[in-house]
Amino acid sequence: MQTRPLGRSGLSTGPLALGGNVFGWTIDEATSFRVLDAFVAAGFTLVDTADVYSRWAPGNRGGESETIFGKWLVKSGNRDRVVVATKVGLEMGPGEKGLSRPYIRKAVERSLNRLQVNRIDLYQAHRDDPDTPLEETLGAFAELVAEGKVRALGASNYNAERLAKALAISKANNLPRFEVLQPGYNLYDRAEYEGPLEDLCRREEVGVIPYYALAAGFLTGKYRSEADLKDKARGAKVKGYLNARGFRILAALDAVAARLDSTPARVALAWLMARPSVTAPIASATSREQLNDLVAATTQALDPAAVAELDKASAA
Repeated sequence: MQTRPLGRSGLSTGPLALGGNVFGWTIDEATSFRVLDAFVAAGFTLVDTADVYSRWAPGNRGGESETIFGKWLVKSGNRDRVVVATKVGLEMGPGEKGLSRPYIRKAVERSLNRLQVNRIDLYQAHRDDPDTPLEETLGAFAELVAEGKVRALGASNYNAERLAKALAISKANNLPRFEVLQPGYNLYDRAEYEGPLEDLCRREEVGVIPYYALAAGFLTGKYRSEADLKDKARGAKVKGYLNARGFRILAALDAVAARLDSTPARVALAWLMARPSVTAPIASATSREQLNDLVAATTQALDPAAVAELDKASAA
């Protein structure tokens, strides 16, 4: 399998990353293990989670995904075959959030313990923290790299201005920089990434691993009316896509998929993978069958006509 570099970190990944947000939320531990087994067996390596996953679910406190992932790493013996990526910064409880040095130092130890590893391969700021100077955040991350607790750094949900400032501070102070950006980006959600942010990532050789690659499942084509959202965990998010533009995108996905004997999910992911600035989209699966569809996207070629059709349908 051809791999792609994660910025200048020395780490690499296949063209697909597995999202761990569903572990301990919409799938239990046993199913999570089966999905992880199948993902690695297919030759892929990058698994992305976060300390906050899945605090939002009834009865959860956060850390459930990391805990399940960590148990799998130990049981499977696959630690050296996997790029372990997690995130810090979203609220885990009263006063437990942000990117200050004291909180990062506390949070990383908790993540290391839940993951049952002595080093996190890719440690990412989950969201920009305007209340903490970037110098403090980057300095704290640099300490973790120097101590061998973290190998490479990433940023999620940063805009072009803040990412550029962070990269400049790292360069000026000889600190490890953000090697990876994790933006929300897919065939529907294009505006925030395309433009200055994408240009910056290409210019600075920052790896890009978009989350919501399938727009919370909307781009699979399984949600086409509000009735389809009943009792669905992601129903509230998907509801925002049920509009004229969303249906236009689904129609284009259906047409391209039919022409290529494919599926809307494969085509939507292939569109992302074909974008030069994208390293590997992140997508989650709740079964081996779903995972197989995601994996098939990595060999799905899109001709220029298909890309143009999808671009036109998804234009804002």
